[in-house]
Amino acid sequence: MLSVADALARVLADAKALPSADTALVDAHGRVLARDVTALRTQPPDSMSAMDGYAVRAADVADVPTHLKVIGEVAAGRPFEKAVGPREAARIFTGGVVPAGADTIVIQEHTTRSGDDVTVTRTAAVGRNIRVQGLDFRAGEVLLKHGHRLAARDLALAAAMNHPTLPVHRRPKLALLATGDELVPPGSTPGPGQIVYSNGFALMALAHAEGADAIDLGIVPDRLDDTVAAVRKAREVKADILVTTGGASVGDYDLVQKAFGAEGMTLSFWKVAVRPGRPLMHGRLGHMQVLGLPGNPVSAFVCGLLFLVPLLRTLSGRTDINLQTESAWLGGSLPANDERADYLRAALDVDPQGRLVATPFGIQDSSMVATLSRANCLLIREPYAAPAEPGSACSVIRIPL
Repeated sequence: MLSVADALARVLADAKALPSADTALVDAHGRVLARDVTALRTQPPDSMSAMDGYAVRAADVADVPTHLKVIGEVAAGRPFEKAVGPREAARIFTGGVVPAGADTIVIQEHTTRSGDDVTVTRTAAVGRNIRVQGLDFRAGEVLLKHGHRLAARDLALAAAMNHPTLPVHRRPKLALLATGDELVPPGSTPGPGQIVYSNGFALMALAHAEGADAIDLGIVPDRLDDTVAAVRKAREVKADILVTTGGASVGDYDLVQKAFGAEGMTLSFWKVAVRPGRPLMHGRLGHMQVLGLPGNPVSAFVCGLLFLVPLLRTLSGRTDINLQTESAWLGGSLPANDERADYLRAALDVDPQGRLVATPFGIQDSSMVATLSRANCLLIREPYAAPAEPGSACSVIRIPL
């Protein structure tokens, strides 16, 4: 069996960022930049008032109270053409361009107005309440870098930089297929020996969280022709990745490998030294990557997190491919491990000393979705790890929301 690292290396070996296109800002959230983006303008384009008040010369308000002559008004978007001279003031509103001659803003709370005369009651140093030209950024600055995944605040920045579109990689398209005569959809009344299908909902949520488009091909019965037809459907919709759950092992009713073989798949591997999730398959059908995940729901989710998420990030053009591990302290005892890497469902908490403590759940059966739901991290146990006592150092991967 392959190690987790070697299996992931094979999954990512031929993967590369998908092509890019200029995309409207409203459709760019969560997408990944294909090249650096520079500012097309300076922000603010001129020195502007940060408050409502009066634009004056600091020298004229060094001694207060003092009286100044009001010579005009400056509103946002309506610059004042005259210069402010000695003993003069211009009424100004937030966002107004600071007129020539003025070098500070006295806020209106520190003034009293009477006709064309304003009395200033508090001093204001040079530059007070002024947003100087270029305070935020200047034209030509690289503010959004290649490989960056765009957050909501980045779209605001891009708009302020005067970009109506951004060069982003295409979203990966994922097709999801479940196999098994025993599966029925949620809301059904299961018959004898049947169970309610749950794997796909978690996997599609993972895919959506990583910015992928997901297509649900539904549940396919354990018949070779139906499985082959579903695989062909994934190719017809031009999926970049086909994810299957169940049927990837070697039992009489495990038909996924046979179906892929009939379609000409190049098999990369089908066993990994990981728990949960040993019967994990990977291969290629033309340009389409294939991930055959185990049927047990916890196994499917853990393998999706370990292998599907890095693949989606690679195809999306992201640079942060690998899942982040964190150091923690063990909250319970663990026995020695065997040849497989273990990813134990655990509760991650902060102890009174501010330390992260990961406490594994007592039963780690790969069918237990209630335990998976309660877990907020995976506690990593390397192959052949020695027994560990509470308080030992450990590593965890946080389970995304």
